[in-house]
Amino acid sequence: MRVLVQRVLEASVEVGDRKIASIGPGLLLLVGIRATDTDEELSWMANKCAQLRIFPDEEGKMNRSLVDAGGEALVVSQFTLYGDCRKGNRPSFIDAAPPSFADPTYQRFAAMLSDRIGKPVPTGEFGADMKVALINDGPVTIWIDREAG
Repeated sequence: MRVLVQRVLEASVEVGDRKIASIGPGLLLLVGIRATDTDEELSWMANKCAQLRIFPDEEGKMNRSLVDAGGEALVVSQFTLYGDCRKGNRPSFIDAAPPSFADPTYQRFAAMLSDRIGKPVPTGEFGADMKVALINDGPVTIWIDREAG
């Protein structure tokens, strides 16, 4: 499992001409799923995202988590996080999970994160051509891997 974490002032997802999800201050999480990911990886990642101390405290130091800051989270599936560009010029996505596995797994991750932060976690639309807008705060962008094994 891979997650690209972006601390945002706001973020939203559009499909076609309709906005399907939006949040205020919090985290935009771009999520890549592998076919070998288990609930153990999902739970670890949900805990990590909820508790990652990347929000400023009273002194401006990154010392508060999403939970501490009372922020929101938006989860967007992104199989391209598993794009392998080591050979040639076209990425290989062989490590990304097939949609039949990735979609319910990604939804379980969003539900686990919702449980940890105590509020609903909106998501993008799996498999859709989405337009993701964000105002990155900081900017703060963190890459987190949790590989099954």
